[in-house]
Amino acid sequence: MAATEETITEILPPIRHWPALRLNGVDFDPVLTELMREGPLTRIQLPDGEGWAWLVTRYEDVRMVTDDPRFSREAVMDQPVTRLGFLDPPDHTRLRGAVAAAFTAQGVERVRETSRRMLDELVDELVQDGPPADLTAAVLTPFPSAVICELMGVPAPDRHGMHTWTRLILSSSHGAKAGERARDEMGAYFGDLIGLREGSSGEDVTSLIGAALGRGEVTLEEAVGLAVLVQLGGEAVTHNSGQMFYLLLTRPDLAERLRAEPEIRPRAIDELLRWIPHRNAVGLSRIALEDVGIRGVRIRAGDAIYVSYLAANRDPDVFPYPETIDFSRGPDPHLSFGSGPHHCPGQMVARLTCALLVDALLDRLPGLRLAVEPERVPFRRGASVRGPEALPVTW
Repeated sequence: MAATEETITEILPPIRHWPALRLNGVDFDPVLTELMREGPLTRIQLPDGEGWAWLVTRYEDVRMVTDDPRFSREAVMDQPVTRLGFLDPPDHTRLRGAVAAAFTAQGVERVRETSRRMLDELVDELVQDGPPADLTAAVLTPFPSAVICELMGVPAPDRHGMHTWTRLILSSSHGAKAGERARDEMGAYFGDLIGLREGSSGEDVTSLIGAALGRGEVTLEEAVGLAVLVQLGGEAVTHNSGQMFYLLLTRPDLAERLRAEPEIRPRAIDELLRWIPHRNAVGLSRIALEDVGIRGVRIRAGDAIYVSYLAANRDPDVFPYPETIDFSRGPDPHLSFGSGPHHCPGQMVARLTCALLVDALLDRLPGLRLAVEPERVPFRRGASVRGPEALPVTW
């Protein structure tokens, strides 16, 4: 809740350094745990000498900051932007509206059966090749990519190239130039595809964007930026599902309960999504457009502020015993898909992808287990989104 002016303090908390730790497996960041205990608002040192920013960790405050138009994404940039992640309403609302129909329950249901068939084929190949296998390479990487391509309307022959671009853009190991070139190539591809579908009546994302372009509701630059953002968003499901299955394979009691009680799987997936540490550090900042009071602290106009969805998901006032994975937890209003106008539009397709993976892998491979010791599973380094590089399994 915003504090009244009479109770606002001008005493600033000390600036804390938040190192980029090499975290193992699904370990929660211990520095973030310390920051959560120190108070609802702390100040953190930004990388590369950029100064400091506020960090909000309590669930209620995270919801307030992400919903409050006084905290702006667009103000972070000192130039006009068309990338959806940096826009504020009403432009942000206008662009999201162009693709909203693809992410409704009906829109996601449209790709369910095709997605299930694609997954069955991948698991067929996995079983045919036999153990041991890398579950990340065999299933967890190609399947989410195929689902998002299906939703986007990317033709099947182009999907391998789309996946290659995505990996180059999101991985730091290939260098910044390779990522920039891949983004330019992906943008050019979508520019051509959207142009071909201008005025389309199709239900896939590129057809919806093409139709919006034809009606003059978006510019071509906005259309391409929107398509690239949605496509890249599908990659996060690979890493989230990788963490989910690493957790299930290192906690076989959880996996066995899901096998024995399939009816609890939707609720259990939400609890796993709440619990797994999706990312390192925090995402995009916001800028205060005017002075705002939060919990008795004055956030001054021009201050940068970050929210931690990971911390909000461990707020004991909302999630009793937050360190415990509780499949009976309900309701489970986690913020793993964000909050406010910038919440992830693809949360329903992410849930669908995770649900299909859990059904297929737990039911078809009852003996599925890690092929190496848990500490030998390699996790991604130097990436904002956490997840295993490989998941060696046998059955």
